[in-house]
Amino acid sequence: MTEFDVFVSRRRALVAAAGLWSAAPWAASRTPCADLGAPSIELLSIAPPDVDPDGHLVSEKFDGVRAVWDGQGLRFRSGRSIAAPDWFTEGWPDDALDGELWGGRGRFDVTSACVRRTAPDDVEWRALRLMVFDLPGAQGSFAQRAQRIESLVRVAASGTLKAVEQTTLTNRAALRSRLDSVVRGGGEGLVLHRADAPWAAGRSTAVLKLKPLQDAEAQVLAFEAGHGRLAGVMGALRVRNASGIEFRIGSGFTDAERRDPPAVGSWIAYTHRGHTPAGVPRFASYWRAASADL
Repeated sequence: MTEFDVFVSRRRALVAAAGLWSAAPWAASRTPCADLGAPSIELLSIAPPDVDPDGHLVSEKFDGVRAVWDGQGLRFRSGRSIAAPDWFTEGWPDDALDGELWGGRGRFDVTSACVRRTAPDDVEWRALRLMVFDLPGAQGSFAQRAQRIESLVRVAASGTLKAVEQTTLTNRAALRSRLDSVVRGGGEGLVLHRADAPWAAGRSTAVLKLKPLQDAEAQVLAFEAGHGRLAGVMGALRVRNASGIEFRIGSGFTDAERRDPPAVGSWIAYTHRGHTPAGVPRFASYWRAASADL
């Protein structure tokens, strides 16, 4: 048995204990959100490179953890409850709020670790805010909902609740300048939301994400052995995305992630630069665990 075989055997035992290993991992599928009691949310589509900002409200895309306030508690987009301290949500409105739990640019891993704890750490939570960008199920155009968000946040007067700033940009040059400024500052990208769009659950072309790199999610099917410097650890992952395309991801991992890679059956997020004619992501690189699995 090779060193990598030992690694895979140990990894399989660990994920089996957690109920994640499948004898036929390629047959695994994500449980529909409805089966998990997930909240209804609007999902972003990818903006074309030449998108015109006319008619849109533009905001920063915050690299946090998606969360919905249902009037009583916070939930992940999967539907699981978030164990937030009572003081964090004190004074929040009864209205449903959709936003990102955010601890600052470049702090996704810290934020993710904080909000996944079953026993909240007050010190960690004091660094977070819920950046509110929509009102699930609310009537009216997005511009009207954005005004309503500002009003709700102002009345709540909570230091942990913030309305995402929405701006109007007149042309593509202004949009590109704003994107460059956000990315240079460590931000992830921008969101463009049709100002006249009603709220609608599911994937929407009325709300677009604009980033230097595209990103998507895929399910881990198997590990591939590393070679040379990576002998004895994971060299690449075999994955399948939501379109059913199978491919490998061998870059973007830290040494620690190669020693303890994402479990077979779990979902990851990856970045890429478009697709080949066959639909395979170009230059796919590991980014992080998929936020939908939180």
